Amino acid sequence: MEDILHPLMMEVEERKEELVHLLEKLILFKTPAPPARNTEEAQEFIASFLKEKDFKIDKWDVYPGDPNVVGVLKGSHSDQYSSLIINGHIDVAEVDEEEEWITNPFIPIVKDGTIIGRGAADMKGGLAGALFAIQLLHENGIRLPGDLTFQSVIGEEVGEAGTLECCKRNYYADFALVVDTSNLHIQGQGGVITGWITVKSNKTFHDGTRRNMIHAGGKQFGASAIEKMMKIIQGLQELENHWAVMKGYPGSPPGSNTINPAVIEGGRHAAFIADECRLWITVHFYPNESHAQVVKEVEEHVLNIAKADPWLKENPPIFEWGGTSMIEDRGEIFPSLEVDPDNRAVRILATSHEKLLQKEAVMDVSPTVTDGGWFGNAGIPAAIYGPGKLQHAHAVNEQLSINELVIYTKVLLRFIYTWCHSKKESN
Repeated sequence: MEDILHPLMMEVEERKEELVHLLEKLILFKTPAPPARNTEEAQEFIASFLKEKDFKIDKWDVYPGDPNVVGVLKGSHSDQYSSLIINGHIDVAEVDEEEEWITNPFIPIVKDGTIIGRGAADMKGGLAGALFAIQLLHENGIRLPGDLTFQSVIGEEVGEAGTLECCKRNYYADFALVVDTSNLHIQGQGGVITGWITVKSNKTFHDGTRRNMIHAGGKQFGASAIEKMMKIIQGLQELENHWAVMKGYPGSPPGSNTINPAVIEGGRHAAFIADECRLWITVHFYPNESHAQVVKEVEEHVLNIAKADPWLKENPPIFEWGGTSMIEDRGEIFPSLEVDPDNRAVRILATSHEKLLQKEAVMDVSPTVTDGGWFGNAGIPAAIYGPGKLQHAHAVNEQLSINELVIYTKVLLRFIYTWCHSKKESN
């Protein structure tokens, strides 16, 4: 195996300018989300790239102007050898006009050993490394015995879950690698779900009647929905504190399971008592929890608060959870992902990393979320492993170390080759 892999590793070094140029090409495609609906040209480039390497292409619109691309390279002995999905998202974080970049965010530059441009770290660097590894395998005439599937998906930045659409299309493999930002750590992740809590009165009252509502003998059974929401927010803080004390997960900083009151909307006019208030919350949970589990805990806690309040008992809070898009319906779900360190693919990935870097691979939990949870949700073992530091993702002057990109591409080459040459486990 080393007789084949060593020349490939040398080739990555010798051709790193081509690798950098490939990443620059990807950054030049302007694909921020929001506003989204802008990935067609970039996805066509990736589809053509893969087709030239003998992949069978499936390209379809998830939203108009935002297609997914899946390329499948059938192995020579698919029934006997392990299959792999490589997954990444083509959309990048939005850019505010007032941000002070040293360059146009979508015209990359190389400076001090780094590539600067929107998406360099999150996550077009991971895509470029994976595509270049595929190119080298193809150019060297290496036929993998196991199937290799490459997924370039849309919508990750705004919860539109292009990866979920791939799972619904029945793309499956023995292992999936999400090449998102991880600083070359092998990672799982906690999950995220957003939700709306609504407090609503079935009656409206003039502002002038407030004294009757709040003073003794007023005889007016009513309340400000905004003030009642304050009680719910306090209750959510108490639940968050309870979770921080009672829950934990190896590799996650204590208190990572948070409940963020992100947006509040309420009232209709200064001359009315507020008859409705809506709170948009973001709930983070640990890799060993499901969104259904944490939703149940939040609802039970809030409803218990409502039962103890005379007005809320008669006007109980209403809950709406999740969503398929932060753009279309102001909601999202990112399932959690647990990584099994004893999984064969994870061990091979760790070994591939260690052979190149001459140090033990770090396995931990991402402090953010990716599409990786959708694979776990679909019963596909998976892990996150990509170049770039989270502090650079979404940042002004987003950047990626060229040296890290080169190392990453080498690790990925070794991993793809080794995993797709490993025999399937017998049932």
